[in-house]
Amino acid sequence: MAEPSPLGQSPLRAEALCHRCDAERLPFATTAELRDPDGAPGQDRAMGALKFGTDIRAEHYNIFALGPTGLGKHLGVTSYLRGRAIGEAIPDDWCYVHNFAEPHKPKALRLPAGNGVRLRLSMASLIDELKVALPAALESDDFRTRHDSIVEATKKRQSAMFEKLQEDAQAEGIALLRTPIGFTFAPAKEGEVLTPEQFQHLPETEQKRLHAAMEVLHGRLEEIVRQMPRLEQEQRAASRALISEVTTHVVDHLFDDLRTAYAGLAVVLDHLEAVRRDVIDNAQEFQSSEADGERPQGLSLELPNDGGEIITALRRYRVNLLVDHSQSKGAPVHYEDHPTHENLVGRIEHLSRFGALMTDFNLIKPGALHLANGGYLVIDALRVLSQPLAWEELKRALRARRVRIESLGQILSLVSTVSLDPEPIPLDVKVVLLGDRQLYYLLSALDPDFNELFKVPADFSDDMDRSEASELDFCRYIAALQREEQLAVLDRGAVARVVDFASRLSEDGAKLSIHRRALADLLRESHYWAERRNAAVISGADVRQAVEAKIQRADRVRERVYEEIQRGTLMVSTVGAVTGQVNGLAVTQLGGFSFGAPTRITARTRLGRGQLVDIEREVKLGGPIHSKGVLILQSFLGARYAAERPLSLHASLVFEQSYSGVEGDSASAAELCALLSSLAEAPIHQSLAITGSVDQLGRIQPIGGVNEKIEGFFDVCSRIGLAGDEGVLVPASNVRHLMLRDDVVAACRAGRFRVYPIATIDEAVTLLTGLPAGERDAGGRFPEGSLNRRVDDRLGHLLAMARKFSADDKGAEPQAATDHSADRHG
Repeated sequence: MAEPSPLGQSPLRAEALCHRCDAERLPFATTAELRDPDGAPGQDRAMGALKFGTDIRAEHYNIFALGPTGLGKHLGVTSYLRGRAIGEAIPDDWCYVHNFAEPHKPKALRLPAGNGVRLRLSMASLIDELKVALPAALESDDFRTRHDSIVEATKKRQSAMFEKLQEDAQAEGIALLRTPIGFTFAPAKEGEVLTPEQFQHLPETEQKRLHAAMEVLHGRLEEIVRQMPRLEQEQRAASRALISEVTTHVVDHLFDDLRTAYAGLAVVLDHLEAVRRDVIDNAQEFQSSEADGERPQGLSLELPNDGGEIITALRRYRVNLLVDHSQSKGAPVHYEDHPTHENLVGRIEHLSRFGALMTDFNLIKPGALHLANGGYLVIDALRVLSQPLAWEELKRALRARRVRIESLGQILSLVSTVSLDPEPIPLDVKVVLLGDRQLYYLLSALDPDFNELFKVPADFSDDMDRSEASELDFCRYIAALQREEQLAVLDRGAVARVVDFASRLSEDGAKLSIHRRALADLLRESHYWAERRNAAVISGADVRQAVEAKIQRADRVRERVYEEIQRGTLMVSTVGAVTGQVNGLAVTQLGGFSFGAPTRITARTRLGRGQLVDIEREVKLGGPIHSKGVLILQSFLGARYAAERPLSLHASLVFEQSYSGVEGDSASAAELCALLSSLAEAPIHQSLAITGSVDQLGRIQPIGGVNEKIEGFFDVCSRIGLAGDEGVLVPASNVRHLMLRDDVVAACRAGRFRVYPIATIDEAVTLLTGLPAGERDAGGRFPEGSLNRRVDDRLGHLLAMARKFSADDKGAEPQAATDHSADRHG
């Protein structure tokens, strides 16, 4: 039973210091008896936002799931989306195919789910058939006979033309000769070519006749030579017509089956027709090199296939299946763990061939937006923001509602080589970003596109209300975590201790933290300690040991601080009474571990001009919130004690032995108590420590870290040696937050330590000094012997001294008075 203080202020009862979960009230023996919770406990707001964001079909209603890291946002979001997506329509497949009109712009085909892989296999089978059927047809005896007849016919026409020319030349006595550089004519007699000497002995008239005849024959020869390319062209045209005829016969048979199979898909039929025309136009590519004598000119691309062999332009007849939903059940839910620019919008890969980089539509790879199209895409916001241009590309895709594949090199104009420009794919996706609250608010404030594209915030709660009903929901949540992690079951005592841990983690006895990572870690570590003792069930002792071991692993700095206080290096007194000195309480956070420790706060007062000097601020060690608290103290002093008279005071406040920054206003109550103690010359009991913020009216306001602060002072007092009169003053509004350790509660129950709730600064100084604070009477005076009376009298004395000095200054020499006046106004 806690005894009241000499002035009637009672410390808190032990039952109010920790809101323990009673294991006997839990209606189960182990977590094996508990079913999974209905939905996510404590997340009704976030789940409602998710439902709204996924239900609404208007543009740009994407979702930002905000909450602390480790809260379980990812699992909560993906679990909800998968449960929803399973009943939604399966989106279409997407393929890229060769664009025969513009080869650098591959075409995108949209096909019903399952038809993409079907088309890919059909085209692969077609290529295999073409590689066999066309060479067979083009190398058959019938084809060769017909082709040879075309060649022979051309040769006959050529020979006939030369034979006629030769006959006409012989009739004129002229021979047609073939030379290394072509054809020529020469005079001849009886089949023998005349020598130049013989020709000179011919009559002049005969010579003239032969010259004239040879000129005519030369003209005819030139005409025949000019006709040769035309004859060869006609031969090639006839050959192509023959190849086309043979190819058409073979191809039509193969394509008829495909047209029948895809009769309902217009885009496939159009593509098949383009392939058919290209096969017919380039049928010679299917001929062997031995038959052709050389590789056809159309084979400009040689790349290794999956088997490593070299294949040719037959690649253009393949189908690049970008997105395959043949095995999907419902809409896709895709989480992109590494949201780079290329991983979001896809990429175009290249192959090195003889020192050059080559690519085609077969090397187009999908991105997360392709894979999630028609469904849901989940991305960590910080990760996508940290990748070059990924955030901008995501916004561009969402605004345009299409995915355009473009490399970073092209976007930044770092690459000038010609590459592919795939046809953009229409985008219909709900994007869910995961991030903390600060990131959400920063994006809302700084990115003008963010609020337009992400209209739905799903704010995940850190904790849930604590009641008998909600505790059972929380127990089901713990049971689900235990099963998910495949850990040993927990008995009711262990679950009760987890409930206590969650309440302490929330820093509120009326709340339960639902921080998934922290709770899962506790369960894993409790399982470890249960295994160490070969137990099949986790007990409350295992949970307690897990908590203590976790603290022990992280508390090296805390132990060092307490050791230095015990040794006197850090000067903190817990005995006696000192004027103008009070034990304030601070919290230090290192990583995931925080601890409280007392710190000496001192105040000095003297005659002055109403100045309150915050030494921490003067040396730039005080943060703005701490400085605000000190200014509030100055306002409080002026309003209470000098509302109608000057405040002739110069006071200084400092955190002794503080060598780093001081921030926060949780020490403002302690600073004000030290200040009042100094003014009233009323010693403060050093066995007490105080924490709390104070407002201008002297009311004590709640602060954070109240449990760590109380435990920190208790630990220091225990090391030095508990005398039984030690205690901590905390804001009354923080009582509901108390979840103190068992040893602190036990000490309070035994009367060896106390926790006092305070609502006003008067209550605080009464406890700290043992003097009643006192209230003004009808005449505006504080009671005799009260602390406020002593402060008021001291300030009155300082004012009288100030007036005396002012009067003395007026009686001095004129020049000196002028100087003092200048000082006062400086």
